[in-house]
Amino acid sequence: MGKEKTEKVYTNPVRCKGCGYCIHACPQEAIRVSEHVNAKGYNTIVVEEEKCVVCGMCYRVCPDYVFEIR
Repeated sequence: MGKEKTEKVYTNPVRCKGCGYCIHACPQEAIRVSEHVNAKGYNTIVVEEEKCVVCGMCYRVCPDYVFEIR
């Protein structure tokens, strides 16, 4: 049997300003710009869970604390 992920990446779209740092840092290409526009007027990001390996790169590079790993 394969190893199951015990952690997951959660996002807070309210904080996102669409800078794209996380998109460029993701080694799995699991983050993309969504169609959702937050209250600040920014297109936010979305994490594709099936591609995400919870490496934490998005968490490390995000200047706006959009990501949480738990």
